[in-house]
Amino acid sequence: MSKKKNTTTPTPHDAAFRSFLANPDVARDFLELHLPAEYRQLCDLSTLKLEPATFVEPDLHQYASDILWSVKTTGGEDGYVYTLIEHQSTENLYMPFRMLRYSVAAMQRHLEQHKTLPLVIPVLFYHGERSPYPYSMNWLDCFENPALAAKIYTKPFPLVDITVVDDNEIMNHRRMAALTLLMKHIRQRDMLMCLDNLVRALQDIQDEEQITVLFNYLLNGSEHVTVEFLQTLAQRLPQHEDSIMTLAERLKQEGIQQGIQQGIQQGIQQGVQQGALQKARGKSPGSSERGNAGSTNLSADRTF
Repeated sequence: MSKKKNTTTPTPHDAAFRSFLANPDVARDFLELHLPAEYRQLCDLSTLKLEPATFVEPDLHQYASDILWSVKTTGGEDGYVYTLIEHQSTENLYMPFRMLRYSVAAMQRHLEQHKTLPLVIPVLFYHGERSPYPYSMNWLDCFENPALAAKIYTKPFPLVDITVVDDNEIMNHRRMAALTLLMKHIRQRDMLMCLDNLVRALQDIQDEEQITVLFNYLLNGSEHVTVEFLQTLAQRLPQHEDSIMTLAERLKQEGIQQGIQQGIQQGIQQGVQQGALQKARGKSPGSSERGNAGSTNLSADRTF
């Protein structure tokens, strides 16, 4: 007896869900029925527009599918309603976190063509075996300590703005002092202004690898560090003189090479300009030089 050919799709839920929700009238009914009242009042559902985007990872398509609608708020701002349908029969404790990730992905997509973040309202459509849905839909409840997570993620993130920290205060930053000081002043034209504090901070570092990292950062991160500055630094830090002078030599060589390259480029440019000028005057390139050479030879003959 021959086996019956399987003509069903791997995700029949996905096909049915997308077919219905892709219709604006159906989507409008769905959102009017299921969006919380405060969100529904926020959305102008007459502006619904289906977006060609999916954020579910390819390896999860057999378990979930999604659909994204753009919508204007009643205040005229851009927004989205992101609906995720869960196909798997077993529930996912971390579903709110997944929905947050997908919502952020929708925001990122929006930012590619806009300057501000949009509101994204995530909605989970559940038709699993267990009833009712057994888990919280608050992503903060995915943490072991939701109360602490709420404190961290509902407040402005900590900021370390070293541009407003006084150098004398930075000197109290223990093992971070030298790096912080360098990073604060790395774009400064006159590095000598922070030389005294930099010397003090470097004297406290015993780790040679860290010293090497700092010196390389100084050379590679600043466009204004000079050989003279490095020489002065070496005099003030005799224990690191060899390392610093090696950097100074590198800087010299880079300057020489840069000068050579600039000279070559300038020579090429001058040659192009001279050729264009001679062509405009009706002369072939090189004729002027040949004429000058002939005059020089005649002058030389006269001298003899």
